[in-house]
Amino acid sequence: MRQLRLKPLPALYITQFLSAFADNMILFVIANLLTDNGFSPAALALVSIAFFLPYLVLAPVVGPFADKYPKTLVLVIGNLIKVLGVLLLILIDQSNILLLMLCYFTVGVGAVVYSPAKYGILPELTGNEDELFHANARIEAYTIIAILTGIGGGGAIAAMTPAITSSLICLALYLLSVLMTFFIPRIGGDSSIRYGREAWNFVDHLQQLFREPATKFCLIGTGAFWMSSAVLRIAVLAWIPISLGFDPKDFSVSLILATTSLGIIAGAFLSTRMIPLSRFYRSVIYGFGMMVLILLFPHFHLTSIAVLFLLAVGFLGGVFIVPMNTVLQEEGKRMIGSGKTIAVQNFVENFLMMVGSGFYYVVVYLGLSVSAAIMVQGLLLLAFLLYLNRVKRQVAAAA
Repeated sequence: MRQLRLKPLPALYITQFLSAFADNMILFVIANLLTDNGFSPAALALVSIAFFLPYLVLAPVVGPFADKYPKTLVLVIGNLIKVLGVLLLILIDQSNILLLMLCYFTVGVGAVVYSPAKYGILPELTGNEDELFHANARIEAYTIIAILTGIGGGGAIAAMTPAITSSLICLALYLLSVLMTFFIPRIGGDSSIRYGREAWNFVDHLQQLFREPATKFCLIGTGAFWMSSAVLRIAVLAWIPISLGFDPKDFSVSLILATTSLGIIAGAFLSTRMIPLSRFYRSVIYGFGMMVLILLFPHFHLTSIAVLFLLAVGFLGGVFIVPMNTVLQEEGKRMIGSGKTIAVQNFVENFLMMVGSGFYYVVVYLGLSVSAAIMVQGLLLLAFLLYLNRVKRQVAAAA
């Protein structure tokens, strides 16, 4: 029985890998279009904000949607919306930043529909908390592998091919992800769910998760991690050509940036050995280490040192986030349901990512250097970590 239950997991990992790879590759396609049309590096932050916005607007309904219908069906719908975003990118005037934002916004709509099912299906495919913990670590690692290869390989493809070619490759990846979904069992949802009622309940769900110290710790922790990751991806993409002397469209830029994701993969896989699940709150220590490296990173202008720093930042981040993801999903499933928990998590994470990206855009717009903007992000992360350190005492006392 156990083997049968775990069989669908590899198909889920591959489905997630293909979809996340394309998500990251599209960002490079759009970044190159912005460069070709004379926009400043900070303009990429505006496009990224368009991707985060659907997570805020649709948060009250996507959780109930993922719980009401089979999660495999929800995965398919999410990917098809992403396909629509790629088709728009192919057809629009690519010199218009508002239209580019619309394309990435559409991909974001697909991502926000897709995400609750991606994580919410894990408890249905695993039998206990330990299996869920390891499945979480693996899907997080596959996601980061997709980010790594999407940034490295996808960025290189986008740099070396016309926009139409790289867009068609993304289109094919999303469609292949749809096909892989059919290898995952179709487990029925809860047909009694009503969207209107659940949308009104969203605020209550948010309050419930923030009322419990453990889930509050996890929500703030994962949100702070992804805020920093989103801003660093944009900032380091601009920092590498300025500080290391690479051409902005050199595929080496994306390869250097991808080392962060490589570190996260290692951290995600090793997190189960380094942090006991019963003491998940200890992961905040690795968050402080990540913050210190972010503050130091911009001062070193040697490629080899930059790569080592990015690798270490990623590793510490991977250990930091995986235990919190696992506890949040297990506790959230018990409290309000898995899909609703992921919707709340997406809301918090993308709100902070949007705030961080907006903060970065304003800092650069006001004339500060990209290096200064990276350090400001490190200080912002420090503020969240200090708060987490306070909440940690409540979590430890309740454990």
